[in-house]
This record gives sequence, C-alpha cells and structure tokens, in this order.
Amino acid sequence: MKKKLISLLVVTAMVVTMLSGCSGSQANTADNTGSDSSASETVSKTGNKDASTNVLSLLDKKVGVCIYQFEDDFMTLFRNELKNYLVAQGFSADNISIADGKGSQDIQTSQIKDFIDSGVDVLIINPVNASSASEITDLAMEANIPLVYINREPDNAEEQRWTDNDWNVCYVGCDARQSGTYQGEIISDLGMGAVDLNKNGKVEYIMVQGDPENIDAQYRTDFSIKAIEDAGMETKCVASDVGNWEKEQAKTIVADALAAHPETEVVFCNNDAMALGALESIESAGRTVGTDIYLVGVDALIEALEDVIDGKMTGTVFNDHFSQAHSAADAAINYVKGQSNDHYIGCDYVKITVDNAQEILDAVK
Repeated sequence: MKKKLISLLVVTAMVVTMLSGCSGSQANTADNTGSDSSASETVSKTGNKDASTNVLSLLDKKVGVCIYQFEDDFMTLFRNELKNYLVAQGFSADNISIADGKGSQDIQTSQIKDFIDSGVDVLIINPVNASSASEITDLAMEANIPLVYINREPDNAEEQRWTDNDWNVCYVGCDARQSGTYQGEIISDLGMGAVDLNKNGKVEYIMVQGDPENIDAQYRTDFSIKAIEDAGMETKCVASDVGNWEKEQAKTIVADALAAHPETEVVFCNNDAMALGALESIESAGRTVGTDIYLVGVDALIEALEDVIDGKMTGTVFNDHFSQAHSAADAAINYVKGQSNDHYIGCDYVKITVDNAQEILDAVK
C-alpha cells in the first residue's frame, strides 16, 4: 500500500501559520457552533492564498465529523483545530457538525447513519472501535459518501479493501510505532547508569496502557520497550495495566503498582493524560521524577509540556494535531471536489525533552 509521508511542520512556521487558536472543549453531543474568528481572518492566519475560490466552492458543502469521545484531551485539540481549519478553507461553520460518540460504538454508528441521512458531502471519522471500520466503510460507500478516518487506524485488511475497490476512503494519522520508539529513546538516551537506580542491571518499569483495542496503545507499549532493549539495556516489567487513556484510572494503577513495587525506575504511559495521573501518584508516594524515578507520556499536552520544563516529567512525544487535522481536512476537500487521495496519509511525531519542550509549548499555546 502506498504511504505518503507528510513532513512535520517546523515549529516556527507552525506559530505563524497554524495558531488560529484552539477553542475550548464542548461537552455537548454535537458541536456545530461557529469559530470565534471570521473565515477571512482565519484564512489570513493560515496563509491560504486561494481563499476566495474555496469559499465559493465549499460554502454550501456539509461535513459530518464523529469523535470517539469529547472528553479525550488530545481529540479535543484535534477537533477544534480541524473545525477552525475547515472554516479557514471556506466551509461554513454551520455546515460542520461534530458528534460525540461518548465511547460507545453503537452511539457513533447511529450518528454516522444520521449524518448519511442528512446528506453530508463527506465524513471524517475517529472510530470508537477500529474493528468497526468495515461496517462504517460499508455504510459510507453504499451512500456514495467519501470517508476520511483519523487517529485510530483500521487494520491492513480493511485498508486493502479501499485499494481493491478504488473507494474514496483514506486514513490520516501518525505511525504509533514511532511514538513508542521515541518514548523508549528518551529513557535509553539517559544511559543505564542514570536509569538503573538500584544497580541490578535492569530497567524496571510500570506500563500504563490505553484502550487495548487501539493499535496506537499496542504499538506504544511494545515499541517503547523495544527501543530500550535495542539500546542494549535489559528490562523488567514489574506491573502493567489498562488505563483507557484516562487520568484517574492511571493514577490508581500507578499508586497500587508503586506500593507493590518500590523498585520501579520508569513509568511509561501511552498518553499524557495518564502520565499526569501517574505523576500525582508518584509525588504522593514521595518519589521525585528525575531523581529516583522517570516518567514519559505521549501527546505533548500543555500541562505535560510544562511538567517536562519543570522537571516533573522526563519527556513526552508531540502527537501533531495540527498536521493531522489539516491533512484530514485537505483530504476531505479533495473528495468534495471530486479528486482522489492516497489511502494512507501519514505524518511524524516529535520527541520532546527539556531541551525542546519550551519551543513546542510556545507553538501550541
């Protein structure tokens, strides 16, 4: 399958071109409110030279967006940036409807059917369960509505169907193996002398996993440890549990694991929300990140970046919601205009430590 890699935005360019602002989270089921800025103002910030043409051709087009759960911090950043960028490209904010799946595939499937019945011109779907992609694809293709998957990648067999049938379906996202590798490298780059606090020749760690059905969680779990072992370090998992991407679940998992395994040297979390929960338990246990334990996450949430700068987290990995949201919108626009896309559209993560955390923080604030 052809994979098109989209280069990661340069941080300085990101400040100039992308920060039309991420609006606050909406806790309702369907978000179709307008952007704070006018379309023309947002276009000028994103540097779109063909704004007038896009406004004429896209203003009456309808976009249906399904997010697996509005409460997810990263997907809140993603959906707000996605909407702002769609408006900047010429869609009417009133024609962009964003539905909260509330973590239920049944609810989301019903929302998708409602969008199809309402006559949307394109669907952008962050599936609750990636394993439901074949059903979602069939619904969209039967209605002849192009489909862009985001963030949660369907499996290879499903993606092969898109190619075999020449369907207007694509996936936009980052390769989670890279994010896991970067997590492991943040630790291995410290050196065994620093990480092996009890000097037993092993890196003893707690792993806090996201949704076990999500391939991102699987890859981050596996490849973070692989990176450490590839660096010649021996590892030992003292505890592993599923936190479902949620801060409070991670907080409980890490509190229990630290009590049972005081020898723990590293806590890996599949995302920053869980890392923030882990940090609370680390501090409650009287431990200090960077002194007698290390902590890494993924997403580069603002609070996590501030903690990296303050030395409360060892590092994180920037999950580039700007590039992903813009690429998803661009793919949707291509479909609406009768053009095609590669079936896989990828982008890169960025490894974040104290050395570059401020730079990224300045860009995303």
